[in-house]
Amino acid sequence: MTPTSYTFFAPASRGIAPLLAQELRDLGAESLEEHRAGVGFSGPLATGYRACLWSRLASRLLLVLARVDATTADTLYEGIRSLPWRDHMAPSGTLAVSFNGTSEAIRNSHFGALRVKDAVVDYFRDRCGERPSVDLERPSLRINIHLYPGQAVVSLDLSGQPLHRRGYRVETVEAPLKENLAAAILVRAGWPAVAAAGGGLVDLMCGSGTLLIEGAWMATDRAPALGREDLGLLRWLGHEARLWRELVEEARQRQQQGLLSSLPPSRGFDIDLTAVKATQANLRKAGLGDRHSIHVERRPLDAGPTSADLAKDRPSGLVVANPPYGHRLSEASGARALMAELGTQLRGRFGGWRAAVLTTSAEWAQPLGLRSGPEDLFSNGALECTLLRGVIPVAAASADASPGAQMFANRLVKNRRILGKWARKAGITCFRLYDADLPDYAVAVDVYGTGDGVCVHVQEYRAPASVDPGRAASRLQEALTAIEKVLEVPRGQLFFKVREKKRGTAQYEKLGAGSKGKVHEVREGPCTFLVNFTDYLDTGLFLDHRLMRELIRELAPGKRFLNLFGYTGTATVHAAAGGASATTTLDLSNTYLEWAKRNLLRNGFGGAAHVLEQVDCTGWLAASRRERYGLIFLDPPTFSNSKRMARDLDLQRDHAVLISRAARLLTRDGVLLFATNYRQFELRTEDGLHGFDCEDISRATLPRDFERNPRIHRCWRISRSGSAT
Repeated sequence: MTPTSYTFFAPASRGIAPLLAQELRDLGAESLEEHRAGVGFSGPLATGYRACLWSRLASRLLLVLARVDATTADTLYEGIRSLPWRDHMAPSGTLAVSFNGTSEAIRNSHFGALRVKDAVVDYFRDRCGERPSVDLERPSLRINIHLYPGQAVVSLDLSGQPLHRRGYRVETVEAPLKENLAAAILVRAGWPAVAAAGGGLVDLMCGSGTLLIEGAWMATDRAPALGREDLGLLRWLGHEARLWRELVEEARQRQQQGLLSSLPPSRGFDIDLTAVKATQANLRKAGLGDRHSIHVERRPLDAGPTSADLAKDRPSGLVVANPPYGHRLSEASGARALMAELGTQLRGRFGGWRAAVLTTSAEWAQPLGLRSGPEDLFSNGALECTLLRGVIPVAAASADASPGAQMFANRLVKNRRILGKWARKAGITCFRLYDADLPDYAVAVDVYGTGDGVCVHVQEYRAPASVDPGRAASRLQEALTAIEKVLEVPRGQLFFKVREKKRGTAQYEKLGAGSKGKVHEVREGPCTFLVNFTDYLDTGLFLDHRLMRELIRELAPGKRFLNLFGYTGTATVHAAAGGASATTTLDLSNTYLEWAKRNLLRNGFGGAAHVLEQVDCTGWLAASRRERYGLIFLDPPTFSNSKRMARDLDLQRDHAVLISRAARLLTRDGVLLFATNYRQFELRTEDGLHGFDCEDISRATLPRDFERNPRIHRCWRISRSGSAT
C-alpha cells in the first residue's frame, strides 16, 4: 500500500538551514523541523519531488525509511536486513552506501558502510537467490545512514548526485563557489525581491559566474534540477513516473514564461580572462548565453562599473562579491588589499544599492558600511565565512571626516608641500610622502611620477593583534579616501598592499595567481625604470636605495660591476649609466632577470658587456673564481629557503661569509657596497674580513624622504686596507 505521507530530510551546510526551511515551506512541506545540518519535513511524495526539483538550497533530498537499533554492529546489520529492500531496488541492481557518524560500537564509517552493504546484499541473496553489486558513481539506489547513539536513521537518497550540481558548470576556476551557497547568498541578500522590482545584479569578481547564473535562474523562475537525468529518484523502484512528468512539465512552462519576461540587467566582471571565459561558457550551458541583459567582461576592480552603467531607469539593485580569502601567506596581502579596494568601489559607485560580500574577515563589515549577524555565518567548504550585507550608504557631499582622518589629511597636505618642493628642486620623481607619521594611520605612501601621470603606491603596516581589526580597517578606509582626495589621484592610479613581516623571498612572490598588472615607466636621474604596482609587494624600485644607486653611478666609471642578488637590475643600470666598462647581474629568479634585462635595454645597454645570469649567488660565491671587479653591490635577502639553493640563507648567520667571499673578488682599488633592510642586523667583521676596511655609510645613503625612519636600511662601504678610494 502506497503511503499518503512520507518523511524527508534535506541536508544543508552551515547557515543555510533557516533559509531552506522557508523555501521548503513555500514548496508545501509540512511539520518542518530545523536542524543545524538541515531540515526535516513531511508530506506526500509530490512534496518531496518538488523539493528535489526546485530546492536551490538543499545539498540532497533524503527519503527516511526507518530508524533501526545500532547498539552494536550486529544489531545494525539485523535492522538493515529486516527492511523491505525489494520495494526499492531490483536484485540485479546496484547500490552505494553513504555512512555518517561513529559510535563506541562502530568507530569507523567505512566499517559501518560495509556492514550496511552486507545486510542489503544478504537480504536479496536469502530471498531472491541473487545479489546486487556496488556502484559508487551511479547506483540504482543510494542508501544514506546517519548514526546516532544507539540507533541509525536509514534513508534513500532521492537526489543521487548532490543537488548543487546543476549541470551548467562546464568550465571552472580555482575554489569555485558551490551553487547552493551562491543561492543562499542571493536569498539572504534579498535578490528575489530586488529582481521582482526590476533591480540589477552586479558581480564584481564573477569567477566562473555562479552568482550570476543562480541569480538569473531565480529571476526567470528556472527550476535548478530541471533537465537533470542523474537524480536518484529516477532509478528508485518506488518512483511515480507520471507524477514526476507532471511536475517537470509544470517547471518547463514556468521557465518559458520566466524567459519571456524581462530579465533584470546583470553584469559580471573579473580581472582574470580565464574566469571571464569560464563564466561565458557556463552561461551558455545554463541557457543564458543569448540573453542580452547579461553581460560579462574582463575589467579590474578599480575600473568597475557604476550603478548607472546598468540602466538609467534602474536606480537600485544588488552588488555581490566573493573575494579571495587569502589564507595562503603569499596571498594574504593581496586579499586584504582587494577588500580595501572593494570598500572604495562600493561606497564610491553603488550608494543606495544592496550589497552582499562573502568573506572570512568579518572586521571589514564596518568600513564596507555593511553588517552581519549570527544568521550570516556560512561554511564555504572547510572555511567559516561571514556574509556582510546591507544597503550601501550614499556618500554625502558635505560629510565631515573624523578628527583622526582630518589629522591624517592635514599631514598629507603638509608633507606634500615640503617634500614635494624638495623633490621638484632635486629632480626626484619617485619619493616617499608619508611613512606612518601618525600611529593610528600606519601606512606608507609613495608617489611615482610615471609616463601615465602620477601613481600612488600605498602599503599598510599590519596592525598588531592588540588592535581591534574593525577599527584598523575603518582607519585604513579613511586613509585611502584622504589620499585619493588630497593627492587628487584617479582611482585607477592608487594602488594598495599590506606590508607585513615575511621570511625569505616572500616579498618577491606574486600576490595572486594569474595576476599580471600594467608596467609603468619612471625616471630616476638619467635612468628610466619599469615598475609594477600590482603583482608584487614591492614595485621593482626600492626608493630608500636612491642615494645608494647614485653612489654606484659615481663609483662606476671604467670599472667592472657585479650586482649580487640583482633583483630588477636598477643598480646595474646606474652603474652602466655611470660608465662601467662591463656589468654582471646575478639572481635566482628568472622573472627578475628578465625585468633587469628590460631595464637595461630601455636605457640603451645590451650586448656582451652586460651579463645576466640565473644562479644561486651563495653557491656562485662559494666556487673558486678568477674574475675581479672594481665595484660590487651585495644586497641579499634576510632569509631564503628556495629549493633551488644548495642550502638555506640566513643573513645574520651567513653575512660574514658572503661579504668576505664577495670582497675577495675586488680589484686592489675596488669597492664593495653591502646593504640590508633587516632592522635587527648586526655586522660581524671579525671573521674573514682581515685586511679590509668597513665604513658604515647608512646615514650618508639615507634619502631625505626616509629620514623619519633612519633604520629603513643599513649600508657599509668595504675596501682593501690601504687602497686608494
